[in-house]
Amino acid sequence: MSVKDKVIEIIAEQAVLDPSDVTMDSTLEDLGIDSLGLVESIFAIEEAFDISVPFNANDPSDSDFDISSVASIVAGIDKLIADQS
Repeated sequence: MSVKDKVIEIIAEQAVLDPSDVTMDSTLEDLGIDSLGLVESIFAIEEAFDISVPFNANDPSDSDFDISSVASIVAGIDKLIADQS
C-alpha cells in the first residue's frame, strides 16, 4: 500500500467516510475532522509509518507540519520517511 493510500485510509477512518470520498484536495475541515480527530490521525500515521510527526497539538499553527490538505499531509509524510532512511 502506498503512503498516499494509507494516509487516505487513516483520514477516512477518522472522518467516518469511505476512502473514495477523501481526495488529495480535501481539507480536514471539509472532511469534518476536528482537532481531536486530527490528533488521533497524526498518532495513527506515526504508528503506521513508524515516524515522529513534528506536530504541536496544543498549537497546530506553530508546527512545521503542513496539515492544510490531504496532499500536504501526504507530502509531509513522504519527506519524513525519506529523511529517516
